[in-house]
Amino acid sequence: MLTLNFTQADIDTFRHERYHHPHPLVQRKMEVLWLKSLGYPHADIARIAGVCPNTVRAYLREYQGGGIARVKEIRLYRPQSELVAHQSSLEDHFRKHPPATVKEAQRVIEASTGIKRQETQVCAFLKRVGMQRRKVGTVPAKADPETQATYLETEMESRLAQAQAGKRAVFFVDAAHFVLGPFLGFVWSFARVFVQAAAGRQRFNVLGALNAITHELILVTNTAYINADSVCELLHKLAALNLGVPITLFLDNARYQRCAVVQTLADQLNIELCFLPAYSPNLNLIERLWKFVKKQCLYSKYYADFASFQQAIANCLAQTQTTHKSALDSLLTLRFHLFEKAQSMAA
Repeated sequence: MLTLNFTQADIDTFRHERYHHPHPLVQRKMEVLWLKSLGYPHADIARIAGVCPNTVRAYLREYQGGGIARVKEIRLYRPQSELVAHQSSLEDHFRKHPPATVKEAQRVIEASTGIKRQETQVCAFLKRVGMQRRKVGTVPAKADPETQATYLETEMESRLAQAQAGKRAVFFVDAAHFVLGPFLGFVWSFARVFVQAAAGRQRFNVLGALNAITHELILVTNTAYINADSVCELLHKLAALNLGVPITLFLDNARYQRCAVVQTLADQLNIELCFLPAYSPNLNLIERLWKFVKKQCLYSKYYADFASFQQAIANCLAQTQTTHKSALDSLLTLRFHLFEKAQSMAA
């Protein structure tokens, strides 16, 4: 049995550090030394500290050889993967050519480095370098990232700042056309779930204006078409709110929204129309709402008739300020995603 002479200062350190040292391994070592200083046999120390007797002796020898400073050293063995030497080149390749599956990444790694690893090891490597399995998004092919960034800075940000200060009301306007039919989504299930596909192509059209700050929703709906008359009806509803501040609408470039009838009425009602750059759904806040509605009440659901389909959408939209308010407040933030040309994946 090792015989050690402990100073009172060291004993005080053991007592304190066994609870307060930031690393749990050092805490355990201090616990062993504390028990040793109290005269406990090694077998009892091992049982109380939850380690084996050989570990107790190893900790005591560390103290004997270098004191408390040696005990606080953390020398954990972490074997280094052979892939680390190729990490930079693999990262460069995967940034340009993201693999669709772990198996594909496995083949690329073996072909470029000569190192063969199991799928679980390859998956761990991909996560270690910062990759995740993500759903591929779409970017309109004709979208201009530079034009979008300039528009956001010069046209949108100043008006949104005024809206946040209560000096302007900003609405994002867009139309959604919900077609009666199956909206397939993902569910957790024990077997693949099949949803009945409703017959017919009936559409429930919704033209909406979403307040950028309060998330209040002004709607015009029909089952025929959204046209200039629909936009004019929406303008009248917005003017009837009597907000007492200038009103700005951000809209896409649909022809019926840019026509002379709409622009003349907007001038008469003192409503400013700001048209987003072409192919810029990412700058239209209300697009997020339409996706939320589809996910909330349409994906993986079957409606036997058009009336129930229409009612489900109407109910969801009616609850934006109540049931769904918390979820929408976190979704409808004024942070707009801008794309970079380098993000596109060429075949």
